[in-house]
Amino acid sequence: MKLNVFILALGLIFSTSGFATAQGTVPDTNRDHQHHKMHKDWHVQMLEREQKLLSWVEQYTPEKKSEWTQAIEEKKELRKQWKKPENAKKREQWKKEKLEKMQNLKKLLEEGKITKEQFMKEIHGGKYMAHWKKFRDLQTAIENKDDKQAKDILNQLLDHYKAHNAKMKEMLAE
Repeated sequence: MKLNVFILALGLIFSTSGFATAQGTVPDTNRDHQHHKMHKDWHVQMLEREQKLLSWVEQYTPEKKSEWTQAIEEKKELRKQWKKPENAKKREQWKKEKLEKMQNLKKLLEEGKITKEQFMKEIHGGKYMAHWKKFRDLQTAIENKDDKQAKDILNQLLDHYKAHNAKMKEMLAE
C-alpha cells in the first residue's frame, strides 16, 4: 500500500512539472542572458574585425589607411547618433517600414510568387550580406597570399563603408 502511494506521489510530482513546462509559464531567464551575452560577443567580434581590417589595410593598402580610419570612426559616430533618444522616432519608423516590407515579402513567398532566394535577396536590400561575403573573401585571399585580390577587396569594402555612412547620414537627416 505504501509503495502504491509513493508511486502515485512520484507520478503527480513528475506530471506537474511537465504541465508547467507545457504551459510555458516557466520563464526562460537563461534565454535573456544568452541574448545579452551574444550581443556583447557581437561587439567584441566587431572590434576584432575592425582591428583585422586595419592591420590588413596597413599591409595591403597603406596609402588608404587614413581613409579607412576616417570611415570607421565616422561609422561609429553615426551609430552613436542613431542610438540617441532624439532619434527614437526615426528608428521606430525604420523598424516599422522594414517589418512591413518583410511581412509583404513573406506573403509573396507563401503565395509562391517569389522564390526563397528572391525573398532573402529582397530582405537584405538586394545586397544579400555582400559585405560579410567580401570580408570572408578577403580572409581567403590573405590566406592564399593573393595580394592583388586582397587589395581589390579592401578597396571594395572601403567603398561599402563610405556608402553605408552616406546612407546613415541620409537617415539621420530625414
